[in-house]
Amino acid sequence: MKLIFMGTPDFSVGVLEALLAAGHEIALVVTQPDQPKGRGKAVQAPPVKQAAVAHGLTVYQPRRVRDLACMQYLKEFAPDAIVVVAFGQILPKELLELPRYCCVNVHASLLPKYRGAAPIQWAVINGEKVSGVTTMRMDEGVDTGDMILKEEVVLDEKETGGSLFERLSVAGAALCVRTLAALEAGTAVFTPQDSSQATHTKMIKKQLGAIDFTKSAVEIERLIRGLNPWPSAYTGYKGKTLKIWSASVISEQKASALCGCGQTCAPEQDGGRGHETIAVEDAASKGDMHPARVPGQVVLAAGDRLYVQTGCGLLSLEEVQLEGKKRMDLASFLRGNPITEGELL
Repeated sequence: MKLIFMGTPDFSVGVLEALLAAGHEIALVVTQPDQPKGRGKAVQAPPVKQAAVAHGLTVYQPRRVRDLACMQYLKEFAPDAIVVVAFGQILPKELLELPRYCCVNVHASLLPKYRGAAPIQWAVINGEKVSGVTTMRMDEGVDTGDMILKEEVVLDEKETGGSLFERLSVAGAALCVRTLAALEAGTAVFTPQDSSQATHTKMIKKQLGAIDFTKSAVEIERLIRGLNPWPSAYTGYKGKTLKIWSASVISEQKASALCGCGQTCAPEQDGGRGHETIAVEDAASKGDMHPARVPGQVVLAAGDRLYVQTGCGLLSLEEVQLEGKKRMDLASFLRGNPITEGELL
């Protein structure tokens, strides 16, 4: 097929590469304008442009695809289809009707669930067990077009926004190739979405990463994974930002064995004697919190363990990064930052 490809971030690159590998003619790559990035605000090309240039493809970077000059330019290519993957602008009706077949969108969710921005991160944050990708025939709405194909992806227990991003990018690339083959063969089936089942996701902003320790340990742990690697979840420690890259919810068995000596002792040790056991309920299942503690309070800080009280259960921090420092495991962090039990994050 003769294609116009429209995309901008890393997620789009895999689809572009797959279309080239499948033998499609990419007549034009349309992407967002270069933008200043990082602390130095150096102007950088979007990932799709970088990939397109590496393949010697023609790149076009309009500020608004709705502009008359842009529409006139795109019409010159007379594409069989337009493939859109996280482009970043809403396409006008005139552009949607331009290709011989249709405008095909690769969306990183199982539509109609998670329409809108950041479906990958929200799937992790919300604790979904299954996510996936959907190809659809675009219409004038936002992710409302008729569905063509779907591919499910089961989330791992420790799935992060970054790892799911990579897995869905691979799945979406293969699904797009299959979708174009079905369009060309005349076997594509277009299924209208059930809008009554639709959910919408909001854009991810840096402020979302501020950890609210009054929430449950389960919710916070999912937030940490969902916002890894960007924008990351964080809290404060002695006036500095402390990013939390990974954490775990403390199981009921471990929590109930947390002793006053600061050791996690197996029941058989010392015949079950010699330590005063503090009864710490796993609030993820029981909903209780130790009456003498407040959310954000350090319950245990020893060796490679840092347990924090939440509004519902204990959270074990595993990998952190203090402002101005590199990422490190808990043992390394505690060696340079002695935290005492009772301190607040």
